[in-house]
Amino acid sequence: MRQRITVVGSINLDLVATAPRLPAAGETVTGATLARHPGGKGANQALAAEKLGAEVWLIGRVGDDAMAGEALALMEDFGVDLSGVEVDPAAPTGVALIAVDGTGENQIVVAAGANHMVTPEQLPQRIETALIVQLELPLETVEAAVGRATGFVCANLAPAAPVSEALLRRADLIVVNEGEAAFYGDALHHGGGWVVVTQGARGAEMYHRGVKVAWATPPVVTAVDAVGAGDAFVGAITVALLEGMEAQDALRFACAAGACAATRPGAQPSLPTRAEVEALIGA
Repeated sequence: MRQRITVVGSINLDLVATAPRLPAAGETVTGATLARHPGGKGANQALAAEKLGAEVWLIGRVGDDAMAGEALALMEDFGVDLSGVEVDPAAPTGVALIAVDGTGENQIVVAAGANHMVTPEQLPQRIETALIVQLELPLETVEAAVGRATGFVCANLAPAAPVSEALLRRADLIVVNEGEAAFYGDALHHGGGWVVVTQGARGAEMYHRGVKVAWATPPVVTAVDAVGAGDAFVGAITVALLEGMEAQDALRFACAAGACAATRPGAQPSLPTRAEVEALIGA
């Protein structure tokens, strides 16, 4: 039976410039190529979970503009339920400006646009499926979504921002990278759920009540573009835990999903299928 997940999150169009290296402050780097891909953490995680076997409903907002169709196209193709996505008559579709170097490292600047217009009034009074949230929407809306959830809650606390103690305690799974983990400190471990700290190519660690219970390293791959790899990880570990995988297996599955995403350019175009992840683990 497919796991049902609601994602409350951001929807962007990514404008990706790939250059030989990333610029220093005040520097101009030439010789780049430009691509346009659907993105946004919410949309990425929704598509990631859908491609890994879940049944996903996305709640978000886009502008009444040509970019909206591009931003939603891949999710439509793969069957994500977009009935919760509203069109804002005034704000533009969110845009991420992304610079990527030859090793896959990136710098990102986001113009949130319609994402900042997602209010608690757009949410259902009860969210009875599993829930995934991130912090690219107004915090009031994220907090409201978590407060209305009756099932499993995954909180990807990115980008780092102050959140309530109630959210930290309610989350069954918190996912952060090393920088975000440093921002939140011990507060991450005040609840009774899992806390996962990702470490890029070095893998990830899982904690329960401050005690490390699992760790995994990703398969060795040739990284092309790390954009979307973290979102693939979030979607994968949520699906894995909902399916009842043990902590170690779930972490290994998620690391493989993130590694697979890093082998292709773009956020959503890089997200792997279940078969691709399982093949990479098997290899």
